[in-house]
Amino acid sequence: MTRLSYILTQEMVDAFRASVDDLEASFPTLGVKHDATAFAMVYTDPIGTVNAGNEVEFFNPPVVGKKIIVTGRIADKYLRRDKPYIVIEATAIDEDGRMLEKLSTYQLKKPDELGKKWHPEQK
Repeated sequence: MTRLSYILTQEMVDAFRASVDDLEASFPTLGVKHDATAFAMVYTDPIGTVNAGNEVEFFNPPVVGKKIIVTGRIADKYLRRDKPYIVIEATAIDEDGRMLEKLSTYQLKKPDELGKKWHPEQK
């Protein structure tokens, strides 16, 4: 399990809102990619991944100036159709203990498999 923390600044909020073209977007934490950031803090991944899906639950909008604490872990590893997958979970709370978000990311850990369905000549 890994933990990281940062202070949410107005500049971070403004940059996120500009990037999604929504001046009222409530969850700039989505742009921080808590799951991928936590994973990269622990693992060196020369293979890479393919995003196979995400589940995100939003609870409370983060507050500018508050510390955000993120806890991440690899929640599962499995084979599906003989291909390896991992599930990364991350939870973000603020310094007052308010739940901000929970997310799960499903990743294919064999990116060279992508496209073989449509191009079987690639081995």
